[in-house]
Amino acid sequence: MSVFRQLLLWLALAVLGALAWQLLAADPGQVFVRFHGVDYSTNVPIAVGLLLLAMAAVWLLAHLLLMPFRAWRRLRDRRARTQLADGLLALHEGRWERAARLLERGAEAARTLRLPALLAAAQARDAHGEPAESERLLQAATTGDAVPPVVALARAERLLRQGRADDALAQLDAIAGTLPPRALVVRCEALLAVGRAAEAWGLLGALRRTRALAPDALAALELRLAAAALREADDARVLADRWDGLPPSLRQTPDAVAAYAQRAVALGLEDAAAEAVEQALCSDWSETLALLYGQIPRGREGSRLTRAEAWLRTHPASPGLLVTLGRLCREESLWGKAEDYLHRAIAQGAGAEGWEELGHCFAAQGDEQRARLCYANALRAGRAETAVELPGRGLRERIQDLAVPEERDEHGLPRLPLP
Repeated sequence: MSVFRQLLLWLALAVLGALAWQLLAADPGQVFVRFHGVDYSTNVPIAVGLLLLAMAAVWLLAHLLLMPFRAWRRLRDRRARTQLADGLLALHEGRWERAARLLERGAEAARTLRLPALLAAAQARDAHGEPAESERLLQAATTGDAVPPVVALARAERLLRQGRADDALAQLDAIAGTLPPRALVVRCEALLAVGRAAEAWGLLGALRRTRALAPDALAALELRLAAAALREADDARVLADRWDGLPPSLRQTPDAVAAYAQRAVALGLEDAAAEAVEQALCSDWSETLALLYGQIPRGREGSRLTRAEAWLRTHPASPGLLVTLGRLCREESLWGKAEDYLHRAIAQGAGAEGWEELGHCFAAQGDEQRARLCYANALRAGRAETAVELPGRGLRERIQDLAVPEERDEHGLPRLPLP
């Protein structure tokens, strides 16, 4: 209360006291009390004073009588807060059993902190591998027939960790009203797990408004949902609508482009898949997409070898592109070029993909011995073992495979190698 308001209050009380004194000074009145045959007589001011004094005495006596109980209650609350604090620290340190024991004791003693204490204790039981005990604590946190939203959220998170996404969604559906921010994240993950990424995509706006995730985590979730929604497209029209509905920044990310291209190939849209990969590679180079480009079947537009060889001038040491060039040459029966590209790819670190494709190349020519050796090297590369050299490859050929032409920028200046 401000000083001005206090001044007004005291002035009003003074005015009321003056008015009461004027009324009582002219006629103080008479008060008669008869108790057990004895008459007591006094005026009104004294009677009011005696009444206030008696009330003060009764209040003081009650205060003195209740003082031990208040002290015991304060001690219990202090002990409960200490147990809750120690339990939360134990939960943070990973001492699950100690955390659950302290938090349960604190929940029994501190009624006002009962719900958060039981939720933390249930989390500790879950982390300790005791789902039955965790459910018992969550059941104890439920008051009556209504399930608190935080309890339903805790159950949904546990069910999602157990791989029961449908049951997790059922728990979240039981929450009345607007979902809490954390529940939106859990719902997105559950919808993603049951193959309903397009529905989860519609929750991204609410997630941005509530700021339930950090910007980097939200961007990663958005990319996962976009890729999953593209893979779940039932037909070409749905796939095209979802692809066109993505933000331009997402349409250039390797994961989204790869998801679109793979689904487009499955739906018979090879040319659309190749076009999307080409646009992404022209915008920002990706080894994943360079390797995927060669895996797209030939469409109505014919060979894509010329376009891939044009990229080789700016990315001569790309193992993914070299494997793609070897695969495209093999499809057109250009055996010499295919072998040269694949040997270069292996020398630049293509690994199992390069050896496997080289094996396909030799098998298509009927050279079973070298094909088997290449397939064996692919297995060795997958196990991080040393590959066996192919017969007929001398030192000069191996040096040529390792040599990389000088890269220059658009101004003709040499590019410095990356550290």
